[in-house]
Amino acid sequence: MGIFLFSLFFSALALFSPLSLQYGIVLDAGSSHTALFIYRWPADKQNGTGVVTQHAECHVKGEGISSYAGQKGGAGESLVDCLDQAVRDIPKDKHQLTPVYLGATAGMRLLNISNPKQSDQILKEVGDKIKSYPFKFEGAAILSGQEEGAYGWVTVNYLLENFIKYGFIGRWMSPGRATVGALDLGGVEGKQNMMEMRLYGQNYSLYTHSFLCYGINQVYNRMLAHLVKSQGYVQSVTNPCYPPDVNTTLKMKDVFSSPCTEEHKPKPYNPEGTLTVKGSGNYQQCEGNMSNMFSFQDCPFSQCSFNGISQPNVTGNFMAFSTFFYVHSSLRQLTGKPVNTPQQLQEAAQTTCSMTLSQMSNQIPDQSAHWKNYCTASVFIKTLVLRGYAFDNATFPQISFQKKAGDTSVGWALGYMLNLSNLLPAEKVGLRKALTPGVWGTLIFLFALLVAAALGFLLYRVQYERKDSDEGAI
Repeated sequence: MGIFLFSLFFSALALFSPLSLQYGIVLDAGSSHTALFIYRWPADKQNGTGVVTQHAECHVKGEGISSYAGQKGGAGESLVDCLDQAVRDIPKDKHQLTPVYLGATAGMRLLNISNPKQSDQILKEVGDKIKSYPFKFEGAAILSGQEEGAYGWVTVNYLLENFIKYGFIGRWMSPGRATVGALDLGGVEGKQNMMEMRLYGQNYSLYTHSFLCYGINQVYNRMLAHLVKSQGYVQSVTNPCYPPDVNTTLKMKDVFSSPCTEEHKPKPYNPEGTLTVKGSGNYQQCEGNMSNMFSFQDCPFSQCSFNGISQPNVTGNFMAFSTFFYVHSSLRQLTGKPVNTPQQLQEAAQTTCSMTLSQMSNQIPDQSAHWKNYCTASVFIKTLVLRGYAFDNATFPQISFQKKAGDTSVGWALGYMLNLSNLLPAEKVGLRKALTPGVWGTLIFLFALLVAAALGFLLYRVQYERKDSDEGAI
């Protein structure tokens, strides 16, 4: 009886839950790779919130779309497998109603600086490819650093329900919690770093700044460029941030093709020239060379992060995702220790920089492509977070390093879609019920019936056991 009523109760919940779903697609065209995210939400919540969830994701093979500069059609073709998956993952009758947004970040921002014509061509190619699918293409754009930071902040706080929360009784409520800061790596007094947003009747002032040449791939190239210059532009250089058993050969264009390494480019410059790089695994020397990539001296404001950029004190909780998460996770795996304090972060970086490729392979066997860069990445993150952003013993433990919140990947993509598809209202959301009053009445009746049945069953069992006990005594 009880099992039957439980089944009936939850069947009723399923029956009366919103069945019509809408879908949206965002392509996150980053500097190192492109990811496709599919989101879904109940169709009757078009102007509501708190209901968008991630439906699926697909990671495009190869590098980011900016790497296809000069390769006609390459950027568009790279998206085919993931777009085909989206066709399968989204119901056919929803295809033409599904908006698709492509947002490009640091890689395309740099290409747009060095070669605007190629940048425009790539955006056109990916747009034409998306248009060949049965979705509703809403455009391909290059996000500014501020936009990327702001959308990442929106994603984090939306997923944590810090803006607004849906109560069990069917009412949207303000949870009364402080928002969480967002640290992304891809890339106050200075008003150019401030953004104003109004969400759910609340005004938010955001500090957001993008350090364009400080994405992790650009850091690797800038370190190599700095070493080539500081060692006299010889054909073989020593990299203290590489493990001692690394010996690799590159082409000069692999290092000096970016605007971020322009200042170190040799003259004359032969892009096809070769460069041999040998590792030495020296933490102190790696840290010293890394510090040269930051300027902590000149600050025209009361306080700065680095390079003369104003930054307020870091307070409250932060969520760090993207490369922050992956580097933090790798340090924990490589060292077998927690990385919850500045001291532990420094010790983990020192340990990592002393490891050989063979030792790393024992700890993280499936990440061979990243082994040689773990020391560089760990020293960079340590310098950026502790010296640049000035997290300390009190504030560093307030950083949560996460890849996902629930089943949703953390990044700017969800915030971007929410903003462009008008799923984030500026004003307060009024009383909204997920179920009609009649449905609520039915469910309450079924629940009351379930409770009554359970109580009746318990009374029956007590009476039955008492009767057995009396008969046994006779």
